[in-house]
Amino acid sequence: MNLVDLQKKLLNAARAHPPSDAVPYAFEQRIMARLRARPVEDAALWWGRALWRAAGACVAVSLLLGVWIYLPFNATASDSSFSQELEQTMLAAVDDTDETW
Repeated sequence: MNLVDLQKKLLNAARAHPPSDAVPYAFEQRIMARLRARPVEDAALWWGRALWRAAGACVAVSLLLGVWIYLPFNATASDSSFSQELEQTMLAAVDDTDETW
């Protein structure tokens, strides 16, 4: 079957029977009933779920960091020298001001 002929026949049939301007019986009531039956999305519910998930992740990170802080590690000489150099660097300005007075 030729698609162009089929299209012409369908268009002629649609033009021969235009749609009615009348609204079906109880159309408005059916639409309003469907809208009322649809559940309303609660934005606070979505925020609450997201915040509880974020709180769980924060607790997990806090626990991991807390365990990591209290784990014993081998302190080498380079660690102690680094801390001494850091202390001298941080207190260098304080030491210089004491000598000028």
